[in-house]
Amino acid sequence: MLLYYITDRNLLPGGEADRRARLLDNMAEAARCGVDYIQLREKDLCPRELEKLASEAVGRVRGSNTKLLIPSRVDAAVASGADGVHLRSGYDLSASEARNIFHQAGMASPVIAVSCHSLEDVYSAEAHGANFAVFGPVFEKLINTAKEKQVPGIGVAQLRDACHRESAASSRMPLLALGGANLENAKECLENGAAGIAAIRLFQPEKLEEIEKIVSALRRLALTPPQNPPRRHPYQS
Repeated sequence: MLLYYITDRNLLPGGEADRRARLLDNMAEAARCGVDYIQLREKDLCPRELEKLASEAVGRVRGSNTKLLIPSRVDAAVASGADGVHLRSGYDLSASEARNIFHQAGMASPVIAVSCHSLEDVYSAEAHGANFAVFGPVFEKLINTAKEKQVPGIGVAQLRDACHRESAASSRMPLLALGGANLENAKECLENGAAGIAAIRLFQPEKLEEIEKIVSALRRLALTPPQNPPRRHPYQS
């Protein structure tokens, strides 16, 4: 089971300096607790500030098995020493193009994740060699804007179809459930084929010490056999 923490310091309390400090603490604790990937998704920062924060984040997760990804910008990932990038389907470079740039920069094995919102997006990311993709939003989610709004989810059925898709590759690219995932519905995502959970709020609890409890609870879900296994999908191997 893969766990993917997507950051948003604007959801944290305090002024800008306090939020940045808490964010770095949060990332360090998530890495200590065994979260597999962290995406530094601070969209409002200018390129220079993003690279600065990314360099600090690299230092905070160093020594763990957690991989740090930067959204969209291969240059910032290379400059900061991050492990890879997270790309948006239809907006950013393809995974193969990004990988080529990393190779030219001397980085042999970058991690490349892609956001997918349809089966077509998944097929494209897989064909271009992405390491994994996040798929969603599966459940209704809250968008943190000036006027917070709810975005409807695409549903578990679409997640199941994407996870059990027919694939030309010898093994399917892992898909992580994104959008409204929490401790109550994560099990349903796993039972329908998701390789893991990607989330913002789930990994940014009110208290720092709650991260370990959340990660442990998610890991236990992956070890618990389903009470009502879903009907076998025709594409499932």
